[in-house]
Amino acid sequence: MAYTIAQKIIKEHLISGDMTVGSEIALRIDQTLTQDATGTMAYLQFEAMEIPRVRTELSVAYIDHNTLQAGFENADDHRYIQTVAKRHGIRFSRPGNGICHQVHLERFARPGGTLIGSDSHTPTAGGIGMLAFGAGGLDVAVAMGGGAYYISMPRMIRVELKGALRPYVAAKDVILEVLRRIGVKGGVGAIVEYGGEGVATLSVPERATITNMGAELGATTSIFPSDATTEAFLRAEGRAEVYKPLSADEDAVYDEYIEIDLSTLSPLAACPHSPDNVKPVGELAGMKIDQVCIGSCTNSSLRDMLTVAAMLKGKTVHPDVSLSISPGSKQVLNMLAECGALADIIAAGARVLECACGPCIGMGFSPKSGGISLRTFNRNFLARSGTKDAQVYLVSPEVAAASAIAGVLVDPTTISEPVRITMPEAFRISDNMIDMPASPEESESVTVEKGPNIKSIPKGAAPAEDLSAELILKVGDNITTDHIMPAGAKILPYRSNVPKLSEFCFTVCDPDFPERARAKGGGVILGGSNYGQGSSREHAALVPQYLGIRAVIAKSFARIHVANLINFGIVPMTLVNEADYDSLNEGDEIYVEGFKEAIRSGDKAYLVDKTNGTRAELALSFTERQRKILLAGGTLNYTKEQDN
Repeated sequence: MAYTIAQKIIKEHLISGDMTVGSEIALRIDQTLTQDATGTMAYLQFEAMEIPRVRTELSVAYIDHNTLQAGFENADDHRYIQTVAKRHGIRFSRPGNGICHQVHLERFARPGGTLIGSDSHTPTAGGIGMLAFGAGGLDVAVAMGGGAYYISMPRMIRVELKGALRPYVAAKDVILEVLRRIGVKGGVGAIVEYGGEGVATLSVPERATITNMGAELGATTSIFPSDATTEAFLRAEGRAEVYKPLSADEDAVYDEYIEIDLSTLSPLAACPHSPDNVKPVGELAGMKIDQVCIGSCTNSSLRDMLTVAAMLKGKTVHPDVSLSISPGSKQVLNMLAECGALADIIAAGARVLECACGPCIGMGFSPKSGGISLRTFNRNFLARSGTKDAQVYLVSPEVAAASAIAGVLVDPTTISEPVRITMPEAFRISDNMIDMPASPEESESVTVEKGPNIKSIPKGAAPAEDLSAELILKVGDNITTDHIMPAGAKILPYRSNVPKLSEFCFTVCDPDFPERARAKGGGVILGGSNYGQGSSREHAALVPQYLGIRAVIAKSFARIHVANLINFGIVPMTLVNEADYDSLNEGDEIYVEGFKEAIRSGDKAYLVDKTNGTRAELALSFTERQRKILLAGGTLNYTKEQDN
């Protein structure tokens, strides 16, 4: 039988299940990663399992999100992660060492392996030929304990790349073109696999840009072949020994084919407020801008930074524009400094930020009121920047640099001769900011430090026999985890404090929601299509559970979020007839008879709106394992039941 790249890796790591599309499979996980905004909860959950040491090939804890230390909360979380990592066999990447996905690509990712991370952009490692998934922190904790990672066997999408990119057209434009064609739901239930002659023209960092933003397609993950380009990158990182050639069989069968001629692409921009709202930069050229941000896990590699430095050299940022530069890792920053490129960036008037996520998650550098911000990031959801009425456009580093100089949005293919950069054959390697864990013999003497902001994990409850509740909130299509549980400098410090975090739940949609949920003892949420898209943050399920949300009814759900809802005992149900959405209203009293029995054994349930008499059919699409988790009130309860 012929296999795709992803199918080959799945076959090698399959613990249980069969590789029939849509059926549940269990995978052995080689590596895990966490970041500090989700890591505190993941490690609290790992500790609750009472497993003394991680059982993976490699687990790494990164500090890259909550690096703005305006109070004790973030510093306390960092110390907790550092000590829990040291005790339990996890490597610890200190603040300033870089963004998890960039550092992991440089130092740890390997072709043919499996990786899950408590961050939705973990598929960045697909650029090196690794099967990498974003997941909720609880799923990561289970994997660290040696447990399997469960997903539905994805369908396969082949993106055939032909030709080569023209100067000033970038890898960012490739993924924006895919988003333009199939949208933020087009990859749901699929792995996107890149192939064709055009692959050889793309460096590993360029491939990683594409797989990083595959998360915005709703895809399970994205992956590139591992080839001579991959080997050269690993050799430059001093890791040639982990190289493994990997390609799809010639007669591999895919469920969907997309063909892109790289030579025909032009610079593109994702317009507010969705990554698939894509237009040619040429159509938007001349639009006045206020801010430019270059960096994030999508576009902060040495290649990106050298290109930007060359475009800025000898020029000055426009007086009406504020430009930030966030190198992706200490390695990148060091090499920029050594070759003089950093001096060119500074001389042009850019504000150099630390090697961290920063503005991408609203952690500083928010635009002015109503400001227009060009960002090389991966998401431009409403208010994600920290300014609710900001207009954020996602562009390539080339577009960003040219526009920062001009003060207006510019198509760089129209302005000048392209700059030329030369990539070094070897990178500057230093892992001095990655702390190794204690040995098994020494780990017992390590004290795990928990500050006062770190609270215990709320426990879920088993479902009632019948569901009788208020439809406490009704929201529309494409509700993101940023809507449900916002990020930003004011909120992120409370990621390990669910009671405090609950004060911000759904406030982007309804400022009164937390208070109303508490007063009514919870209820049920109604959503549109693609509910829960975006980040892997499990807090978007954990916090509603804390507020008493017992079920979410929607037209459809995003993959990671539905898994997180189940993990925390919230029952996700879909409307069989989407038109019923219009008949259900916020504030209505709803009733589902035989709710618990439907979870136990049924594929359908029936909702009665006691306020207006509407009757709606609901689909309960769960595996046997998921049913048991929901009946137990969540994965932690279920795991404890299995141990007893």
